[in-house]
Amino acid sequence: MKRREFSKAGLAVSALGLTQAPAVLAQAKTAKAGTDYLVLDKPAVVEAPQGKIEVVEFFWYACPHCNAFEPRLEAWVKQLPKDVAFRRAPVAFRSDFVPLQKLYYTLEALDKVEELHRKAFYAIHVEKQRINSDDTVIAWAAKQGLDQAKFTEVYNSFNVATKVRKATQLQDAYKLAGVPAMGVHGRYYTDGTLAQSMDRALVVTDQLLGELRGKAKS
Repeated sequence: MKRREFSKAGLAVSALGLTQAPAVLAQAKTAKAGTDYLVLDKPAVVEAPQGKIEVVEFFWYACPHCNAFEPRLEAWVKQLPKDVAFRRAPVAFRSDFVPLQKLYYTLEALDKVEELHRKAFYAIHVEKQRINSDDTVIAWAAKQGLDQAKFTEVYNSFNVATKVRKATQLQDAYKLAGVPAMGVHGRYYTDGTLAQSMDRALVVTDQLLGELRGKAKS
C-alpha cells in the first residue's frame, strides 16, 4: 500500500505491484537506479554485524499487500546466503500504527516471531479481527497462549519503545513510499511500484546484494 493512502485512513487496496503480468516481462532485465530502485542521498543506519549485508523488509500487519507478500518473502529469506543479515521493520505512517509495531517487537523480544508472525496476519486478514489498539493487541496475544502479564510488561517496556522509535526513524531515512518495501544495506530502496511487482523487488534486491558483494571484494 502506498503511503499517501494510509494518510487517508484507508485500508483500500492500491496497485502497489502485486499484479504479475508486467513483472514477468521485466524479470530478466537488469535493474537500473532511479527506475527499479532508488539510491539514498544519505545512508541509513545499518545494524548488521561487520561482514554482513543488511536487508530490511518494511511491513505493516494490517496491510493486505504485506499479508499477500509474506509467503513469498519467507521462501526467499530461507535461501539467503550466509553473508546476508535479514530483519523486519514494522512501519508507523500514523500514530495508530504504533500498537502493531509494538506487537512485532514484543514477539521478537519473547522469541515468538516464528510462531506467531503469520498468525497475526491471519487474524487480521482472514479472521477479520480488529487488532489495532494496546488492549486488542494484548488480548490477542493472551489468546495465543502467551502469559498476559509478561507480554504486557515487555509490550510497555523501554526496549520495545526504543525499537519502535528506531523503526520509525529508519522508514524516514529510507524515505519509504509504502509497504511492503525492501531496504538494502542503508543505501538502496525498492518496492512493488518501482520494480513492477514485489516478486521482482526481490530480484532487484538480489542484484543489489551481488553488486555490494562485488564492491566489498574489489
